[in-house]
Amino acid sequence: MGPFTDKPLAESDPQIARLIAGENRLEHDKIRLIASENYASRAVMEATGSVLANKYSEGYAHKRYYEGQQVIDEVEELAISRLKALFGAEHVNVQPYSGSPANLAVYFAFCAPGDTIMGLALPAGGHLTHGHSVSITGKYFKSVQYGVRKTDHRIDLDEVRDLARQHRPKLLWCGTTAYPRTLDFPAFRAIADEVGALLVADMAHIAGLVCGGAHPSPVGIADVVTSTTHKTFRGPRGGMIFCKAAHASAIDKAVFPGLQGGPHNHVTAGIAVAACEAARPEFKAYARGVVENAKALASALAERGFGVVTGGTDNHLMLVDVTSRGLTGKQLAQALDKAGLVLNYNSVPFDPRKPFDPSGVRIGTPAVTSRGMGTDVMLRIAEWMDRVAKDAGSEDNLAKVAREVKEVCAKYPAPGLRVE
Repeated sequence: MGPFTDKPLAESDPQIARLIAGENRLEHDKIRLIASENYASRAVMEATGSVLANKYSEGYAHKRYYEGQQVIDEVEELAISRLKALFGAEHVNVQPYSGSPANLAVYFAFCAPGDTIMGLALPAGGHLTHGHSVSITGKYFKSVQYGVRKTDHRIDLDEVRDLARQHRPKLLWCGTTAYPRTLDFPAFRAIADEVGALLVADMAHIAGLVCGGAHPSPVGIADVVTSTTHKTFRGPRGGMIFCKAAHASAIDKAVFPGLQGGPHNHVTAGIAVAACEAARPEFKAYARGVVENAKALASALAERGFGVVTGGTDNHLMLVDVTSRGLTGKQLAQALDKAGLVLNYNSVPFDPRKPFDPSGVRIGTPAVTSRGMGTDVMLRIAEWMDRVAKDAGSEDNLAKVAREVKEVCAKYPAPGLRVE
C-alpha cells in the first residue's frame, strides 16, 4: 500500500472546494436574516476544524474509555468552567451533538414513555422537540400544548397554569423558536412548583442575549436549561445543558451512555472559544445591538404595512404576517432570496395556511449585527423588503435590490469569511 496522500481540499476534491467557495461568497454577498443563523469567528472555526476531530473520547473527563485523552480532558473542562462562569450555572454538559439531542437527554433523564409533558405549541412559536405531534417527543409522551392569546399573540400564562393544574405534567417546557417577546421564567417556575413539575427552559435562540445581558436568564430558575451553541451565541453547531447540581448525574448519564457515544471534541473546543469571546465587553455591546436592530427593523416594517406579530419584538427576531401585502410567506421569502435578503417563511399564530406555504416570515438580526450593521442598515432592509413586496414578480426589480444589497455587504465584512 502506498503512502496516504495529503493534498489540500482544492486538489483532493475540487467539487466540494468549489461548493464551499460558493457558500462563502453567498454568505458574504447576501444579508442573512435567518433568526437561527450567525457568523462564527475565525477562532471558533479554526478550533472546530482542528485535529481534535480525530479523537474519540467516550465518557467524561478523567473517566474515559479510551487512552490518550490528556488534552481532550483539559479542553472539555475548560469549556465547562467558562460556561459555568458565564451563565452562573452549577453544572454544565457540553457533549450533546445539537439542541434537539440535548432536549431528548432531558426527557431520557426524567421521563418514562407515556409521561405527561407540556410545551408551547409549534404553531404558536414553540419547537418540535417540545412535544409536537410529528416529533418523537409527541409520540413517546403524552403531550399537552399551550398557546398564545388571539388578542395579542403573547403566551397565555393563565392557560399554562390551567392546563398544568388539569394535566399535572412531569415536565414543563418554557422555550421558543419563533416568539418575539421576553419569557417570564419566574412565572413558569411558580406554575411548575404548584403542580410538582420539573421546569426546563430551552434558551437555544436567546443564549447569546442571556449571557450578554440583553434577556433575563433562566439559569438558576429552571431545574434544567438546554441550548444550542450557535445562533445568538456565535459558537459552532453543538448543544449544551445547564442544570442544578442535584440533577447533574441524571443529565450526564442521559447524554452518555444514554443517547450518545463519543463527543465531538472539535466542537467542544469551538464552544470553549465562543464562551471566551462571549465573556468580553464587546459581546455585551453585540447582544444589545441585536435587540436594538430587531426593534428598529420591526418598527420600520410595521410602518410600511407589514403585519408584525405582537406589534414588535423584545429579542432577536420578529414574525411578520405578509398577507396584507398580497403575498404568502413562501412567495415573499423566495423573492427576497433572489434580491439578496435571506430569511425563512414561517407560520404565524392561528395561521389559516399550511406550514409549507404559510402566511408569514421569520426575521432575525444576529448575523447582521455580527457584521457590524446598525439601525441605519435595518431601515434600508425594511425599504428593500417593501420594494420586493410591491413587485415580487419582477426579475429586474429583484436584481436591482440584489446589487444594492451586495454593495452594502461589501462595507461590512463578515466574521470568519475569506472572500477574495
